[in-house]
Amino acid sequence: MNNAAPSQAASGPAIHASPPRPSYIPSFGLRTVIGCLGMLLAVHVAGFNEHVTEIGLSDIRGAMHIGHDEGTWVIAIYEAFNIAAMAFTPWFYMTFSIYRFSIFMTAVLALLSIPAPFMPDVTSLCILRAFQGLAGGCLPPVLMTVMLKYLPPPIRVFGIGGYAMSATFGPNLGLPLEAFWFEHVGWHWLYWEIIPTAALAIGMMAYGLPKDPMHFERFEKFNWFGILVGLPAICSLVIVLYQGDRLDWFRSPVITNLTFWGGAAFIVFVINEAFHPSPYFRIQYWRSRNIQAALLSLIGILAICSIMGEIPSTYLEVVRGYRPIQAAPVSLVVALPQLIMLPLIAAICNSPRVDCRYVLAGGMLCLAASAWLGTWLTVDWVRDNFYLMQVLQVFGQPMTVIPTLMLATMAMGPADGPFISGMVNMLKGLANAVAFALFGALSRRREQYHSTMLLDHHGTHGLALQGMGDPINQQLSVTSPDAVHVAHNTLEVFHTYVHEQSFVLAMNDIYYILIWVCLGYAAMNLVLPRRVYPPRAPSPNTPAR
Repeated sequence: MNNAAPSQAASGPAIHASPPRPSYIPSFGLRTVIGCLGMLLAVHVAGFNEHVTEIGLSDIRGAMHIGHDEGTWVIAIYEAFNIAAMAFTPWFYMTFSIYRFSIFMTAVLALLSIPAPFMPDVTSLCILRAFQGLAGGCLPPVLMTVMLKYLPPPIRVFGIGGYAMSATFGPNLGLPLEAFWFEHVGWHWLYWEIIPTAALAIGMMAYGLPKDPMHFERFEKFNWFGILVGLPAICSLVIVLYQGDRLDWFRSPVITNLTFWGGAAFIVFVINEAFHPSPYFRIQYWRSRNIQAALLSLIGILAICSIMGEIPSTYLEVVRGYRPIQAAPVSLVVALPQLIMLPLIAAICNSPRVDCRYVLAGGMLCLAASAWLGTWLTVDWVRDNFYLMQVLQVFGQPMTVIPTLMLATMAMGPADGPFISGMVNMLKGLANAVAFALFGALSRRREQYHSTMLLDHHGTHGLALQGMGDPINQQLSVTSPDAVHVAHNTLEVFHTYVHEQSFVLAMNDIYYILIWVCLGYAAMNLVLPRRVYPPRAPSPNTPAR
């Protein structure tokens, strides 16, 4: 045993042993299943609160008389505190107990939604949403630990599949929910829709989760410096991603200062985590090839899925003038089949004969094929043209997310869950911010480029085309005897056509980029990570691979 210790230390970071089963954890049964499902529901409640209000922001702005620029801060501040909370949550639920911490944060999230529609101004709404973001961000890391800690090894992969629902099922259901609540119930329910489901989740967790003890002695080694430096650092960097494109990036003093001071503070935070005796997460896990590949893939995959979900809804809104309720079927095509596909992919990956790396590569190829079909996008497309692309994503999303989470967690014991869950969930949230920033920057810059090129070609070849007449002017000339009014309307229609064409060409460019990114991730995950096997029994000390 002693002779093996040096070889383990050389092969990777030492992983905590699986501890003996605590006395407060009952034998696995229906009660534990109900508790885990309650935790899963609570995470979806937090996700719905995030995505429904984000997607329905234009409707909320209209109802609450909020300007466009002010409205963007409502989203940015919520996401900043949501993502920052994920990094520090594991320490707190280990201290206050999973049982009490989960119920309390779910209740806070729901109760804060009650006054949200009645906030008198944007500042008060942003403060309320910041606290909601903190509460909502505390739930996903708990779910990952619950699935690793309370589920027996033979079905632990299915727990990972349940956690993956928060990355595939929940985000795709945001648009249909927003459409339903706004069109059929009322805009207030964009905030209040989480209250009934939160109450149900609290009841299920109170009944089913084991009542683990609290450990207030952990405050003796509380990492005060880490949270004082890390919380503003993460918030600053997330705000940069959400506000950077609108403020024109480093031409804005706000973005420049947030990037510089936030980046410096984050470096200090990472150094502190590497040497502190009670860290929020273990930087040493990055020595593992599997964790390197898994965490890098997680950011890229979730960003790809987010962008590929954003393009159809944005196109249908900008070019075709669809309302959310009209575009909802495109998202439902991806969301509803996940209830079948996630358990199916989990069952496939749970077989020792299946190498999850090849499942992941196959999923990336499905996403690449979906992006390739998107390169055929034209201004004539309607909702039905996106369905085949969405079907490919039905397969691609679970085939990429579940193996990625397996690579990050299967080489670890339950005691390591808190140290990896904060890191995984923070990067999961950061992926959405990265996707938002990339989509905004790429779509704006490529649209401006194509608009300039189209207008340049029109100016260059305008005289050559004069003999063919002006079909726009000919159709509008019969609508008014005023030649000046007709000329103005003709120019407006022409600019509308240029805008539509340049926007579609920009979306085509993004799809081309996504194809190569998907292929790159497929190749990386066939080379970088080592194979992991689904768990079958509790194991002793095992090095991360």
